[in-house]
Amino acid sequence: MSEWKTYKLRDVVNILDYKRIPLSSRQREQRRGKYPYYGAQGIIDYIDDYIFDGTYLLVAEDGENLRSKKQHIAQLVSGKYWVNNHAHILESNGLCDIRYICYLLNVFDISGYITGSAQPKLNQANLLAIEISLPPLAEQKRIADILSAIDDKIELNRRINANLEQQAQALYKSWFVDFEPFGGKMPEDWREGILNDILGKIATGLNPRKNFVLGKGNNYYVTIKNMGDNNIYLDDKCDKVDDEALQKINNRSRLQKGDILFSGIGTIGRTYLIDEEPNNWNTSESVFNLRPIKEIPSEFLYLLLLSDWFQQYVNVHAQGAVQQGIRMGDIKSCPMSIPTSVTITNFTKLVKPMISEVKNNQRKNLRLAQLRDTLLPKLMSG
Repeated sequence: MSEWKTYKLRDVVNILDYKRIPLSSRQREQRRGKYPYYGAQGIIDYIDDYIFDGTYLLVAEDGENLRSKKQHIAQLVSGKYWVNNHAHILESNGLCDIRYICYLLNVFDISGYITGSAQPKLNQANLLAIEISLPPLAEQKRIADILSAIDDKIELNRRINANLEQQAQALYKSWFVDFEPFGGKMPEDWREGILNDILGKIATGLNPRKNFVLGKGNNYYVTIKNMGDNNIYLDDKCDKVDDEALQKINNRSRLQKGDILFSGIGTIGRTYLIDEEPNNWNTSESVFNLRPIKEIPSEFLYLLLLSDWFQQYVNVHAQGAVQQGIRMGDIKSCPMSIPTSVTITNFTKLVKPMISEVKNNQRKNLRLAQLRDTLLPKLMSG
């Protein structure tokens, strides 16, 4: 193995925190625009100007994630953007590949550099004091190239999926909201009804505090946090339950292929179509499990739940002072135009290949992420 050297982080990077400018939510409200506004864990808003133009490494300065590391604490950001005072900004001083530093920090044990009990904090002095071992610069670049190639493929698949989802949702809107293929008005052989008319089932899971204990067993306990970007992340960050808990939840809401999960409390509106046999999945009380009647394809119900008009309906009917939520009865009562079975069949023939490709890309990304996370500690240790 080539010679590795030990450095303090301050020896290999420049820190640009002095350029950060925090803006209050009110200020951001008055400055809506196209440029991302970054906080500790990513984009939190978009505003009308930027203070960084280029590729820099952002490292979380505070937040619970510094301890739990449920998300990466470091991320490379490119383009034009704004950063508040909850993320450190780093660039290479020529002795490191900044991509390598990003990957290294995301696997490095930083617990000894974290201060604060109620609110974990990685201040600038402690960040720069982190002791790291680095291979020669050329080797850093080779390792970063390998890992970046995987991340680039993951990002490409995400973009493909975003495009496919936009196409499928645009088709849904064209057919069932604007009625464009039917002369701009609802066909006479359709009927007015409510969402419950096409549902065979709607249910939720159980609250673990009242029914079982999380953290033991081999069965996945899916919560809203596992449904990011209308995807499902069944990884080591997903809670687990034992067989007894699984049976309790299954007695109330047994999942099957073709069911659709819909987040109903807090972050409302995340949607996931189950396209595999979920034998050891179960859900929290915050996640609705919707199943269409036999005559309705799951793809049709899935796009209905994702549609702007349904998401707006949910937002209007959400209740709660501390945490917003939608009631099961309000979902069932949502008014809708119910097409003929022939229309739904013809529509499904168009969108099913798109949704299938999205699902395939999601599975590819999960495997790629697992590969990257397996390689990461091995490459970082030489």
